[in-house]
Amino acid sequence: MSQGDLISLCKDAVSTALLISSPFLVVSLAIGIIISVFQAATQIHEQNVVFVPKIIATALILVLLGAWMMNIMINYTQNIFAHILQYI
Repeated sequence: MSQGDLISLCKDAVSTALLISSPFLVVSLAIGIIISVFQAATQIHEQNVVFVPKIIATALILVLLGAWMMNIMINYTQNIFAHILQYI
């Protein structure tokens, strides 16, 4: 296995991780900003107010995008196994 192959596998791993985690990060960031603005406007500084919407949003993302995320992970895993079989 050459150095280029290893770099390519690492690049694929990082891009796959970013692709799968990006919906969660974007939605959590948007909910956090919206609730922070709401808390600043109403001066309600309860820490628990943020957690419930984020948990609900995470569950919705898993329901809506779970199959897509699973397909990406399956493709990545098949790619890894194909590379392993090449060098055996």
